[in-house]
Amino acid sequence: MTVLDETADEPTDARGRVAELHALREQARRGPSDRATEAQHAKGKLTARERIELLLDAGSFREVEQLRRHRASGFGLESRKPYTDGVITGWGAVEGRTVFVYAHDFRIFGGALGEAHATKIHKIMDMAIAAGAPLVSLNDGAGARIQEGVSALAGYGGIFQRNTRASGVIPQISVMLGPCAGGAAYSPALTDFVFMVRETSQMFITGPDVVKAVTGEDITQNGLGGADVHAETSGVAHFAYDDEETCIAEVRYLLSMLPQNNRENPPQAPSEDPADRRSDVLLDLVPADGNRPYDMHKVIEEIVDDGDYLEIHERWARNIICALGRLDGQVVGIVANQPQSLAGVLDIEASEKAARFVQMCDAFNIPIVTLLDVPGFLPGVDQEHGGIIRHGAKLLYAYCNATVPRISLILRKAYGGAYIVMDSQSIGADLTYAWPTNEIAVMGAEGAANVIFRRQIADAEDPEAMRARMVKEYKAELMHPYYAAERGLVDDVIDPAETREVLIRSLAMLRTKHADLPSRKHGNPPQ
Repeated sequence: MTVLDETADEPTDARGRVAELHALREQARRGPSDRATEAQHAKGKLTARERIELLLDAGSFREVEQLRRHRASGFGLESRKPYTDGVITGWGAVEGRTVFVYAHDFRIFGGALGEAHATKIHKIMDMAIAAGAPLVSLNDGAGARIQEGVSALAGYGGIFQRNTRASGVIPQISVMLGPCAGGAAYSPALTDFVFMVRETSQMFITGPDVVKAVTGEDITQNGLGGADVHAETSGVAHFAYDDEETCIAEVRYLLSMLPQNNRENPPQAPSEDPADRRSDVLLDLVPADGNRPYDMHKVIEEIVDDGDYLEIHERWARNIICALGRLDGQVVGIVANQPQSLAGVLDIEASEKAARFVQMCDAFNIPIVTLLDVPGFLPGVDQEHGGIIRHGAKLLYAYCNATVPRISLILRKAYGGAYIVMDSQSIGADLTYAWPTNEIAVMGAEGAANVIFRRQIADAEDPEAMRARMVKEYKAELMHPYYAAERGLVDDVIDPAETREVLIRSLAMLRTKHADLPSRKHGNPPQ
């Protein structure tokens, strides 16, 4: 890394000083060398500044502490003092709204975090919190700068503390565009959303070499902590894409759905999709037979504006769908069971996924629409020993604690405790609707008949005929479509084709909802 010759004659007038300033800025913008830039591109990766240009509106970026340099010495550091110290910080705009950003520059010290590097990140995080604007981190770093010792390591503590202080106050988005190992991985885990790029980004606490030394398992970096692993298996990543350009474009799209902070509502967008549009296709989309699967995505597409929505955690816990969409231009969060995967049951992962999404929506004033078709919780020894009680309670707690407008719609099955947990009227849903195909009950008719009429079935000359008769009787008495409505457990049974209009009108009424919370430091949610 070269710097301007500090022994050269200093400029003696303002023009000379300005020329010197521009030279310094150009040197900082250019980076360490063309060779380092070529090496970054050869890996299929963009430079930090190229990434920022993709993220922010053209010409909107304002850099902070561009000329910062570290003050460390030893291990050759005193002769290597590049400007920016390996991280670019500042603010700009996405669709005209302020966004703060920091981006690791892998070309400088491998993007490793040193004391000055960390201080720059701390400052931009503090600015984002104070200004009440989203923070996006473009991560591409090799962890703590070993040459600076514990001073570098302590820098992560400051980041974690600010991540936590900003949680639920401003949207925080982590974009993983390179390696992220050890303690550094905890910062993304503390943020609201994590994006990853296949092949070039990895996250893990202990790398493949350590894993092999300790357990004998031989695994690659991508196999241990690549984008697909975290998007499908661990649930650490909410989104995974094939290239950086697509990834960053989706970050912009997500930001367009989020408010600036917890004191604002999400941005409204003009919609040409009529609020009273009928969706007759819904009459045929959902089979009346509760044993037949269907794709809940198609239901969501019919309801939201122009069929457009952004699914969160699309490839993890697929038996439940969490998505952001718009109804008459207003952003809503959608939680929906997916009958195509595990019949739409709730299990450990689905409960965790939905609970975190509900909490995020509640933190950022996003109304929640819940679409129910749930036959219960997934039975099994693994589920019970894995703590389904504890994890299922997370979803229950999230819904009960949410004060944003909440509307639930029962499409078909709504059985047992899963029905209660999925934002039933009894846990505080503002409005509960049902389609004429709804089946709200403690359990399915077959299981209920086997319990209630066990003796009659066992004593009958034809047990199967008696069982069928008892099932029919149970359905007629306790599971007909209007049973819950007659008892005030749902507010109305609606025509499926009118679902969009009903939801839009209901949300408009709830827009001014106000809920008083009890005075407390914070709750103690199940872990």
